[in-house]
Amino acid sequence: QVQLVESGGGLVQAGGSLRLSCAASGLTFSSYAMGWFRPAPWKEREFVAAIRRSGRVTFYSDSVKGRFTISRDNGKSALYLQMNSLKPEDTAVYYCAGRYGEIYYYTSSNDYNHWGQGTQVTVSS
Repeated sequence: QVQLVESGGGLVQAGGSLRLSCAASGLTFSSYAMGWFRPAPWKEREFVAAIRRSGRVTFYSDSVKGRFTISRDNGKSALYLQMNSLKPEDTAVYYCAGRYGEIYYYTSSNDYNHWGQGTQVTVSS
């Protein structure tokens, strides 16, 4: 069974940093495109960042560009999200997601079929 487990969330002051991790099991991690999402009022999940299987190409939402960095370690079957210069509006439950093979729409939550349970990030002002 494919499992994704997030960790690393917590409480941080505005301007601070956190590093989220997503541990994957039950899959060949290097064969999965991966992404990070968070809830949004206008839809179930808001796209945050994504990374291709090789890790060479990444994608970011405009709201986090320049502040967040997505990365992966295929040898450890792990996905990461380094979050810097955090803002109160970044407060959310962050979910890692994956899909085997190619993803045509990296910003769409509908293109991912494996999800973790989320980790809470709270940014105080």
